[in-house]
Amino acid sequence: MPYAAGDAGKGAGLFKTRCAQCHTLGAGEPHKVGPNLHGIFGRKTGQGEGYSYTAANVSKGITWDENTLFEYLENPKKYIPGTKMAFAGLKKDKDRNDLVTYLKEATA
Repeated sequence: MPYAAGDAGKGAGLFKTRCAQCHTLGAGEPHKVGPNLHGIFGRKTGQGEGYSYTAANVSKGITWDENTLFEYLENPKKYIPGTKMAFAGLKKDKDRNDLVTYLKEATA
């Protein structure tokens, strides 16, 4: 099932509880354990400035968009074998739709 627009408000809640401990979203905010996600849409994997990515992430070579993030967030280690992202993923399509919808707004 591909990405479908979700509820950005619910996505904000998911980000806060599942992602914010490792990622920031705003322009100029620092990296944490994971990279700052500002401007992620349209950027290739492993290309966030000033963050040390794994070779697996850099060499994946896909461009982040709604569908690639939707797929990645289901099981990051399956989508990019060798990634250091220690997140098991969001199994429910609805949760991923909500989170990706929120990220589209919050990282622009």
